[in-house]
Amino acid sequence: MAEIHAFEQAVLDNPEHLKNWLFLLEVNNSSPWSEREVIFERAVHALPGSYKLWRMYLREIRQRCKDLPLIDPQFEKANNVHERSFLFLRAMPRLWLEYIQFLIGQRKITTVRRKFDEALRTLPITQHDRIWKVYIKWCRLPYVPPETTIKVYRRHLKLEPDQTEEYVDYLLQVGAYDEAARRLVDFLNDDRLTSQKGKTKHDLWLELSDLLSKHPDKIVSVAAEPIIRAGIAKFKDDVGRLWNALAGYYVRLAQFAKACDVYEEGLVSVMTVRDFTMIYDAYSQLAERGLEEVGIDLAMARFGNLLDRRPLLLSSVMLRQNPHNVNEWHKRVELYSNDPAGIVRTYTEACQTVDPLRATGKPHTLWVNFARYYERNGALETARTILRKATRVAFKKVDDLAAVWCEWAEMELRTGHRRAALEVLRRALAMSGEGTRGGSKEEAAENSVQQRIWKATRLWAFYCDLEENLGTLSTARVAYDRAIELKVVTPMMIINYAKLLQERQYHEESFRVYEKGIALFDFPHVYDLWLLYLTQFTQRYGGRKLERARDLFEQAVEKCPGQYAKNLYLLYSRLEEEHGLIRHAMNIYSRATKAVDPPHRMEMFKIYIARAEFFFGVTKTRDIYEEAIAVLPEDEARHMCLCFASLEQKMGEVDRARAIYVHAAQFSSPTEKKDFWQRWNEFELRHGNPETFREMLRIRRTIHAQFSKVRYVVNFVQSNLLAATDKTPQEVGAQALTMAKNYEDRFNKREKRRVVDGPTLVDGTLADGPTLADGTLADGTLVDGTLVDGPTLVDGPTLADGTLADGTLVDGTLVDGTPAHVNEERDKAAEEAAEGEGTTGVAPIVALDADGNPITDEEAALNALHMQADAAAAGAKGPGAAASTPRPPSVQALTENQEEIRLDE
Repeated sequence: MAEIHAFEQAVLDNPEHLKNWLFLLEVNNSSPWSEREVIFERAVHALPGSYKLWRMYLREIRQRCKDLPLIDPQFEKANNVHERSFLFLRAMPRLWLEYIQFLIGQRKITTVRRKFDEALRTLPITQHDRIWKVYIKWCRLPYVPPETTIKVYRRHLKLEPDQTEEYVDYLLQVGAYDEAARRLVDFLNDDRLTSQKGKTKHDLWLELSDLLSKHPDKIVSVAAEPIIRAGIAKFKDDVGRLWNALAGYYVRLAQFAKACDVYEEGLVSVMTVRDFTMIYDAYSQLAERGLEEVGIDLAMARFGNLLDRRPLLLSSVMLRQNPHNVNEWHKRVELYSNDPAGIVRTYTEACQTVDPLRATGKPHTLWVNFARYYERNGALETARTILRKATRVAFKKVDDLAAVWCEWAEMELRTGHRRAALEVLRRALAMSGEGTRGGSKEEAAENSVQQRIWKATRLWAFYCDLEENLGTLSTARVAYDRAIELKVVTPMMIINYAKLLQERQYHEESFRVYEKGIALFDFPHVYDLWLLYLTQFTQRYGGRKLERARDLFEQAVEKCPGQYAKNLYLLYSRLEEEHGLIRHAMNIYSRATKAVDPPHRMEMFKIYIARAEFFFGVTKTRDIYEEAIAVLPEDEARHMCLCFASLEQKMGEVDRARAIYVHAAQFSSPTEKKDFWQRWNEFELRHGNPETFREMLRIRRTIHAQFSKVRYVVNFVQSNLLAATDKTPQEVGAQALTMAKNYEDRFNKREKRRVVDGPTLVDGTLADGPTLADGTLADGTLVDGTLVDGPTLVDGPTLADGTLADGTLVDGTLVDGTPAHVNEERDKAAEEAAEGEGTTGVAPIVALDADGNPITDEEAALNALHMQADAAAAGAKGPGAAASTPRPPSVQALTENQEEIRLDE
């Protein structure tokens, strides 16, 4: 109590001090409302302009009314307090909003509306948006009358016209369609307004059209038809929907005749099949519904007529899209198959409409088919008139005009007027030539198609054919010569002209015709001309004009591509065989093997070999076989090797045949070319001995190892390339094979340099190595034709005969002193390994590091020495002993402090 008295005294002493009143209210926080109310009244009386005191006072009053019924007098008292506060704090929007919310809770519609209006009149316009948000939200409450809401929205749109869409949505909810339509029209007419919902003018126009169409009886202030038709003209993407909206407008007004007219107008004006389908389906539904509203017979007639006209209406849509589409005009004619008048009308319209320069298809076919229609019906003069008009049309291409002239001539032939057909073609080609050929390109482009008709090869061919059959020889020759002069002939026309002269026994003249044709054309078009010319020339003169024939053949083969050279060379060689010199014929065969394309080269070599054997005997063919083996691809060269070996075998030259097999083995994989190795095996069984058979097995084992390592490297590189690039497996395989071959060549060159730059041979003795009989390196080098695959000789023993071979015995002792029975076991194990996986110790063809990248030449050479030493040790002491076998000193010196790189790791 003492504290309360102290604050009371402070208030009495200084009533204008706000904190004293706040402290007094705080210490009386637990006092009854009647006491606090008195304090609030005293405070606002002492400080009437204090926003804080009024805010606290009003909040507590509203809180006191929270749980009271709406008819309680306390509400009226609270409202009066709020009204008194506005006498001093009229510019406080927060107080207005709290008071209005308090009134909204009391459901006093008129009071709320007036307070909103009073707040808008009192507050500055910058704060109106806070009032309008609550005002609009209150207007859309269910218990607020629509008339009140509409009036409020009208006032609000004067301030914010962009809110029209929200207003329209409310109008549609309450059924005020007329007001909604007017607002949408105003919104669309004002280009400054933009949709708050992201809608385009197109969307709003469609929305307005649907509104007008669905509620025609409730919208009286907006004319529906002009608005919808304006949308049809403006928005081409939804023409079908807008036509249906306009027709639906009249259907809902029960004006069915007008609706049918609108549908008909839409069907004949739309440009797309989609819009046509929309209108046609809606029209069909109206026709079906009309069965109940009008007479059955009339409705059925209308519906049937609509179904019958659908193909024609759809054809009209396609032609409106592109009136110059020739194929669509032909389809339209087919729709009138039972209506002659419709056919004539369609052809006439098509010929008048289609622009030849913009046409899609062949515009001349319209005129041609039009004339044929009259021809089939016996109106020949009308058909001639149509074709005569067609010849004056400015077609885009000469071939189109030529087709018209040819059709006219063919029509005359079909009707038996042969001379008339010939006259038609003469008239067509009457302007051929002068004044048009010599001009510039610009002048030629400006010439009409009628002035360029002389370029039509088809027309000249037809004309020459008619002159040949209906005219005289002189007129036919004039026609052909004129075509050759204008350079509009084809190879077939040259052939026909020459044949015509030959039938009349003008052989030299026919040859001159061939020569003119050859001068006009290049390969491949001139190939048939050369073939016929040379064949006919040799048949007529044989060997009487041999030098002339040789000149002709040389001219023919001089520029002849390889794919056409075979027959020309064979014809040339036959001429020399029959009438010339055999030596010349052989020379021609040799030239042919180089001139023809690779697919024909092997066949040419076989013919060459057969003719050489026929004229000079078997021995002459050896040089040809060697040449063929040198130039042909591997598969074809292998076949030629087998043929060559078979020939030598028949002649008893077993050693020569074996050398051929050894050569062919270098590019024959034992796993893929089993037939070759079978042939060689049979050969050795029949003509060889144990030593030659063992040599064949050793070569097979070596070749198998080489191909196996190449495949391994190619597959390894290919897998890495596929993972690192986006290339196809075919491209990666080709690239990997190329890399393998390149590094194989590099390694072979490195090995050759190492041998050449090695120790000096002195009478077959290495300066620092063993003595060899023929002075050849032992390690991996051919000795007397035998590849030594054994250990590296550094300080090894001297051999009696100087021959080192894989498993060869020297006085029962191996090179390193191994007994003979151990050597036989090693040979047997080596043969089994060759038949199995086929891996032996040979110099690697390609070396890669751990990442699959090729290594340098020095590392590759070092790798080769490592693998040779390891393989030699493994072969001498059996499996499992390679690890314990010491390398020769030279190998150890090379590999000291170096990391070994192996392909099989």
